[in-house]
Amino acid sequence: MESKGGGTEAQKYIWEGAIPLQIHLHESEVTTLPTPPPAMILAPRIGYLPLLAQKIKPFFSNSLPPGVDTIWFEYNGLPLKWYIPTGVLFDLLCAEPERPWNLTVHFRGYPGNILTPCDSEDSVKWSFINSFKEASYIINGNCKNVMNMSQSDQLELWRSIMDGNLDSYLRISSKLKFGILVDDFSIQLNISSPKSPESTQNADGTAPAKTGKCFTLYDAITKLLPEFFGEKLPPKDDVSKEEVEVVEVEQRLSPEETNKSNTEQSGEMLNEGIVSCSVSDGAEIKLLRIQGIEPKMEIPFAWVVNNLMNPEYFLHICVYVKIQEPITI
Repeated sequence: MESKGGGTEAQKYIWEGAIPLQIHLHESEVTTLPTPPPAMILAPRIGYLPLLAQKIKPFFSNSLPPGVDTIWFEYNGLPLKWYIPTGVLFDLLCAEPERPWNLTVHFRGYPGNILTPCDSEDSVKWSFINSFKEASYIINGNCKNVMNMSQSDQLELWRSIMDGNLDSYLRISSKLKFGILVDDFSIQLNISSPKSPESTQNADGTAPAKTGKCFTLYDAITKLLPEFFGEKLPPKDDVSKEEVEVVEVEQRLSPEETNKSNTEQSGEMLNEGIVSCSVSDGAEIKLLRIQGIEPKMEIPFAWVVNNLMNPEYFLHICVYVKIQEPITI
């Protein structure tokens, strides 16, 4: 699944992904008649909502009241955390993808008691760089590689996110030597598993082929959320008819854990659904999304991490949990 321009086809798919937005100016900030129409815009999945300000502000500038502009967004009355990638917010909040995604934009009344301050593009940039440092610390045990980046490399790395330039991003991020996940788990499994004398060689005297089990997405999710995984159940009906609680899992593997993953290229598994899994309290995993994809649970987890993680080296897994409504008497 290698792409001609660098990176895999899956990575290219993620970097080119965009969400159509229909953005309405909040009625409390409209000072003109008629009310301005909503702005229509494509937002990159790997981007951040405040980065849309340069395109959105001119559209509404003539309708804004006097004051200092500080952009923030809400969806159905919920202020959106600007430091979460746009694609992750969409996957978290729309069980049934809403296209276009209707958001409300504000330029006044920033809810500082709810949201972390975001003064400008620099706030988003440094949030991204800090996430990179955190990734480096977890993977390498320190963040010296990020701390020692030149100013020009930092600028090019950030510009690659702004421009959606995967080639530029790979060129700079490769200098940080994060590496990719490899699969020693299957090898360890074969070594540690008992072998009968008959299984040690084939009839012709040659060694048998290894048939180890890779560490899958299912293995990772059951390890992260064991309370939600019990007996497998058949797939359920439409998720919109159920009461759903949404859980976001952000997982970075330690060096020891990375050896339990597999880099097998299993792109054909991506678009197949998962089965629901029951738990004792009546809740169940209803839906799992990564980058807008509902992957098959048997896909090797290392492939998922290496191909579907966001540029800040976080893998965002969005899990919908169906909760049984209480019976009232």
